[in-house]
Amino acid sequence: MTRQIKIFDTTLRDGEQSPGCSMNKTEKVEIAHQLEKLGVDIIEAGFAISSKGDFESIEAIASEIKTSTVCSLCRAVKPDIIAAAESIKKAQLQRIHTFIATSPIHMEYKLKMSPDQVLEAAVGAVTMAKGFVEDIEFSCEDAGRSDKDFLVKVFTEVIKAGATTLNVPDTVGYQTPEEFGALIKYLADNVIGIENVDISVHCHDDLGLATANALSGVLNGANQIECTINGIGERAGNTSLEEVVMALKTREDHYKCQTRINTKEIMKTSRLVSHITGSYVQANKAIVGANAFAHEAGIHQDGILKQKRTYEIMDAEMIGLSENKLVLGKHSGRHAFSEKLKELGYELVGDDLNKAFARFKSIADKKKEVLEEDLHAIVSDETHKLEETYTFKQMTVISDSKTPPKATVTLEKEGKELSDSCEGAGSVDAIYTTIKSILGEDIKLVDYSIHSVTRGTDALGDVTVRIRDNDRIYTGRGSSTDVLQASAKAYVMAINKMLTGRKYKRIKPTS
Repeated sequence: MTRQIKIFDTTLRDGEQSPGCSMNKTEKVEIAHQLEKLGVDIIEAGFAISSKGDFESIEAIASEIKTSTVCSLCRAVKPDIIAAAESIKKAQLQRIHTFIATSPIHMEYKLKMSPDQVLEAAVGAVTMAKGFVEDIEFSCEDAGRSDKDFLVKVFTEVIKAGATTLNVPDTVGYQTPEEFGALIKYLADNVIGIENVDISVHCHDDLGLATANALSGVLNGANQIECTINGIGERAGNTSLEEVVMALKTREDHYKCQTRINTKEIMKTSRLVSHITGSYVQANKAIVGANAFAHEAGIHQDGILKQKRTYEIMDAEMIGLSENKLVLGKHSGRHAFSEKLKELGYELVGDDLNKAFARFKSIADKKKEVLEEDLHAIVSDETHKLEETYTFKQMTVISDSKTPPKATVTLEKEGKELSDSCEGAGSVDAIYTTIKSILGEDIKLVDYSIHSVTRGTDALGDVTVRIRDNDRIYTGRGSSTDVLQASAKAYVMAINKMLTGRKYKRIKPTS
């Protein structure tokens, strides 16, 4: 019989813990809506106690999401549980996810608690959470390195207290597929009452085994997978949603499982998360990488032309890619532009459509043809505006081979234009030095990268910058056929995120 596997997406919680992947409320709500459209069963919207911003984001998501369960994470302590319950109380489908570490190393060095104290805290947390909502998930943090009989004891007791989902995290990505599968089976065979609850797996990718471990868990009885879009998350990341979903779909003959994910929304969701977080997907990434459905070797091309299945085990259309490359240019009208966006999965109306179309015409005047990849970048740039303290207005850069480049930049703040001019080691350095001079503070740049959205000298340049402010990293992204303008826009975006982030103090979980 085919089993139904629940998909628990933690992009907005564990995914956001990736350095530089912090998101504001507007961005989180937009991703949540896309996750709902994707068909995710449970959206872990955040860690409510961690900051005022996180709480407000969860609350906003809870108010708007209708068909996915909205979940808030909390430690096994009273203030966390109260905050989690309060943040999701407007959701139609609510879940509290509480956790405590159970491995010897975590109990001794991090918690400084005995096993009996940990058990008491776990039961107390679930009991308290049950007073707010019916749907309670409980996690044994670092279960992969915990004593399996202690896990059996803890899970048995939290089921009695009212837990409805038991999560088994390989928090540090230490397990092998054989070990992790055996652990899930041992728990399934020995935890009293486990047949009445869901078994969940939450795997990290430190050894590149997150997807394999999660699937091994499914083969041994798990019926919920915790994952993130593009596999983002702590350190090396989490189980990738697109990988486990397409593995279950493509090899249903082997796993005998299915999900309710609308796979045609996968590529759009991947691109949205990539754009908002500034975290690029590597070209050879499974499912959503640029090369996932590309064939360059002559033997492969010959085989594909004769029969797709010689080298493709799934169709590109299954994840939302289009094989028909409709090329738009400067003579294309609003109708053709709007229809192409609909084909790509975007329903833009009103001001959003007007702004995107105006940007498209501007780019089309500079390029011979505008490709699908350009359109994704255009829509992302024009519809993902954050609250701006500073707005980029214009700039001039003077550069020759004999003198240092000099940039003049104009920003706007609260209706007032601010301008300055500075020299730099290069054109981008001159722009950034000028912007720092306007702000009157030294911005610490930790990463700068340029990505060509399409090929050719007239391609859109997509620039990502990361800046550091104390212990937090902020990402900015900008695109333009002029890479200097893209660089300025990306830098100003990162600065705006930094200024917003300074308003909130944040606690970081470690599940």
